Amino acid sequence: MTQPLRIALLQMNIEVGQPEANFAKLASMLEEAASQPNKPDVIVFPEMWNTGYALTEITTLADPKGERTIAYLSEFSRKHGIHIIAGSIAEGREDGVYNTIFAFDREGNRNGDYSKIHLFRLMDEEKYLAAGDKLGKLEIEGAGAGMMICYDIRFPELARKLALDGAKLLFVPAEWPHPRLHHWRTLLTARAIENQMFVIACNRVGISGETHFFGHSMVLDPWGETLAEAGEEETILYAEIDLSLVDTVRGKIPVFEDRRPSLY
Repeated sequence: MTQPLRIALLQMNIEVGQPEANFAKLASMLEEAASQPNKPDVIVFPEMWNTGYALTEITTLADPKGERTIAYLSEFSRKHGIHIIAGSIAEGREDGVYNTIFAFDREGNRNGDYSKIHLFRLMDEEKYLAAGDKLGKLEIEGAGAGMMICYDIRFPELARKLALDGAKLLFVPAEWPHPRLHHWRTLLTARAIENQMFVIACNRVGISGETHFFGHSMVLDPWGETLAEAGEEETILYAEIDLSLVDTVRGKIPVFEDRRPSLY
């Protein structure tokens, strides 16, 4: 058995269009998580935590090239020796604003990034944001990992591609609202079962306009069993995962060996 990885998910309320308030909230929750007696190995944030969906103002509010986010979280991860999957932020670039995750290793090095490739038309993302064009891949303690954002979980081929490329765990920052709680749980569970990997999904809470975000951040094992699930309040959700379980499950039901991609 490998050493368990301790995971902390920051299920936070996000103030739309208020980066300063959101940075302060994030900093407070990060310090709380890092000060636990059993300090987490990995901390995960929700989607668009710096601005929320203030899309009509997003060009002004976005973090230019993610510089502020990267500087702060690189130092935090190095100081505390914790992997950070920094949810996603509105990242301003010369060619537009991207919905981007930055990831950092225990030494504070940026070891992965991912910009959301499937833009959600129900929230007009495609009108204000630019779509990414590469997969989100990194390593955590020598294990392959993948990153997806919110709407991406409706695209099983993306999760399968990450699994085929070696991912044993999948990180999913999100802003997923009512009334689609059943979809959230079902899709996350399906991605875990069909790819026989851990799924670590961090959702936000709170109300933005008429949209109510329900939280229910989750950690699922490769059998699709729920290891931890939050409620609808702002909280830090903790869980432990044993990455060796991935190989055990894949050995018992050899889905990847039995695939017939020549037919599909």
